[in-house]
Amino acid sequence: MAHLRLAWVLSGRGWADCLVSDHQAEVEVAASYITAAPEDLLTAVTRLVVGETECRAQFESEPTAFRWIFYREGTHVWIRLLELARGSDHDNTGTEIWSTQQNIDVVARAVIRCFDEVVREYGESAYRGKWGEHFPRTELEALRTAWRDHRGDGAASWAPP
Repeated sequence: MAHLRLAWVLSGRGWADCLVSDHQAEVEVAASYITAAPEDLLTAVTRLVVGETECRAQFESEPTAFRWIFYREGTHVWIRLLELARGSDHDNTGTEIWSTQQNIDVVARAVIRCFDEVVREYGESAYRGKWGEHFPRTELEALRTAWRDHRGDGAASWAPP
């Protein structure tokens, strides 16, 4: 059975810890509000759901950055999470700290569940107070709608690039 879990924990004013895990490993990365980290992650997964084959999102951790790279083929997604010394660095200078292969439905469901849990735990007002920006409601609902509309699209066989 596929397993993917994301947790977004507001750890201080303008800071969040994101725990991501699959059946083999887990990693925790930090994100600062200086960039639109949650919006970027939600948008990247939405783009995957509607059929894009490669998407990225980045969390800035001042000065470290964590770059999510998503590759999709058919219904399968390969996720790589890189740690970079600086956000402007090329992928090749980063260190892969986590990767997984998942079905697109598992990825979409895990990200939606993560942010549904965030709003349940904090509420949108408290989220804004702790994070410093509005809860990414528009991006979350765009992902939810895209997932409903495209659930299960694509071919069934895939091998990572």
